[in-house]
Amino acid sequence: QVQLMESGGGLVQPGGSLTLSCVVSGNIFSINGMGWYRQAPGKQRELVTTITTEGMTNYADAVKGRFTISRDNTKRTVYLQMNSLKPEDTAVYYCHAEIRVTGSWFHHDYWGQGTQVAVSS
Repeated sequence: QVQLMESGGGLVQPGGSLTLSCVVSGNIFSINGMGWYRQAPGKQRELVTTITTEGMTNYADAVKGRFTISRDNTKRTVYLQMNSLKPEDTAVYYCHAEIRVTGSWFHHDYWGQGTQVAVSS
């Protein structure tokens, strides 16, 4: 079985910072792209940022310059450093990874359970 376990969410004031972490565990052969998505109340899930195995990154316009994604391949962990947080960043944040499990030929999409981030004064 594969698990993606997020941590680091919480309540923060506008202008504050949070760091999210997502650890992948299970019978893993390899991990390709990893990323973070978010879903605000009443809205569809949207892409926040992605990172390739080689470290190439992509960001949604709304978070460019404020959020930074990184990964530690040896620890099977992806991070999201969020600075200058705004109330509109309030959402449930989901970790995503393209994972090939041992014994499989292909990578498949896996998701974490989500962690709540609330930005409010």
